Amino acid sequence: MKNKRSNQAITLSRREFLKGSTATAAIFAFPTVVPSSVFGTEAPSERITIGCIGLGSMGTINTRAFLSKSGVQVLALCDVNKGSGRYREPGDFYGREPAREIVNSYYASLSSSGQYKGCDAYNDFRDLLARDDIDAVVVSTPDHWHVLISIAAVRAGKDVYCEKPLTLTIAEGRALVNEVKRYERVLQTGSQQRSSDGFRFACELVRNGRIGKVHTVNVEIPANNKTCGPTWTPESVPEGFDYDFWLGPAPWAPYTTQRCHYQSHFNLDYAGGQVTNWGAHHLDIAQWGLGMDNSGPVEIEGSGEFPTTGLFTTATKVYFEATYANGVKLICKTGDPVLDSKGVDTFDGIDKFEGTDGWVLVRRSGLLTYPESLKQEVIGPNEIHLYKSKDHQQNFLDCVKSRQSPVTPVEVGHRSAAVCHLGNIAMLLSRKLRWDPDKERFIGDDEANRMLSRPMRSPWHL
Repeated sequence: MKNKRSNQAITLSRREFLKGSTATAAIFAFPTVVPSSVFGTEAPSERITIGCIGLGSMGTINTRAFLSKSGVQVLALCDVNKGSGRYREPGDFYGREPAREIVNSYYASLSSSGQYKGCDAYNDFRDLLARDDIDAVVVSTPDHWHVLISIAAVRAGKDVYCEKPLTLTIAEGRALVNEVKRYERVLQTGSQQRSSDGFRFACELVRNGRIGKVHTVNVEIPANNKTCGPTWTPESVPEGFDYDFWLGPAPWAPYTTQRCHYQSHFNLDYAGGQVTNWGAHHLDIAQWGLGMDNSGPVEIEGSGEFPTTGLFTTATKVYFEATYANGVKLICKTGDPVLDSKGVDTFDGIDKFEGTDGWVLVRRSGLLTYPESLKQEVIGPNEIHLYKSKDHQQNFLDCVKSRQSPVTPVEVGHRSAAVCHLGNIAMLLSRKLRWDPDKERFIGDDEANRMLSRPMRSPWHL
């Protein structure tokens, strides 16, 4: 795994990469072996072999990303859905068979024969993890499956790239941290904003005192981008969709389209709404800029708005405040929409650090500062330089080889997700809570402490 593949091996146009199912069906009829030069110049034993678990919209994006990396081979895929539509938009079609077509088509296009049928696909993630020829897995399932699959993976000797938010609850997050450390595995959380120059530089400005003493961090996250009517009707489970396995540790509930796929973000049985969907990105940056990667706030209170009818149960309007031991206050709320020419909300969230001498506002589209000259600052050699990563997936692969810690390791992913969960708990209880970030317990509040974990449906358990 020390040599690098030549650029020639990955020169594939977008149109060729996204070949249709008709062409791919012909490819399936003729298995072949892709030349080793496709995966790099080093020996096959040095190649990183990957299995991808969860093949919805984000899972397919991740699969494509790892396919294009040097010295990597995607050997296997897993999803409880053979293939169906309406993951995020009505025209979407994802699942294990569409993903297998993508992988086999990609490798076929790099083979001299134009043929390949070497990617296996599974319904049960445990079958994929049982393979001893897979080095690492990419977990892109709904949130309520992240920790169970990641723990099973590290126990099976695999390194893990797990999508954000890393966890569904604070208790399972600590369990995952312990298992990753026990088995000495590499885990990268998919909070890719840490691999952005803009977010890193913004945090370096804050950490090096360019805005004076920080007193407030304002985090704004997008409003819900899905709605659900006041009533819903159970539907027949689509053919090829193992719905009971999809539910897994979550409570049993009748199938309906809006319960699954992207819409699962907005049901507390499976996720935490936009607080964990977008908050996992922006609250993570707040933690980074404040130097709180291994800690968290000591007080939190909130007053969100929650649906009273329909299938969705997460907050439709978010507001909570978290206070750190040094007095810094973090405010997280739903931001105002930013509509494009088609009326689509393009707001993707912000982090605004405010200090005694100025402020820094960072988002994916760029950086604003006061004074404006802060954007031209140079971080000196003896100042704080934060972990530099240019590519989140590549950073993970590099660490699989080096056994070093990635830019968003398991402790960081857990702590950032914990701030999200604390915010949701505070909004659900509508009262101020005191938090011990070392013991990871609420102080003097048994009801809040019961919300740190959830029962799991048999046979699933931590």
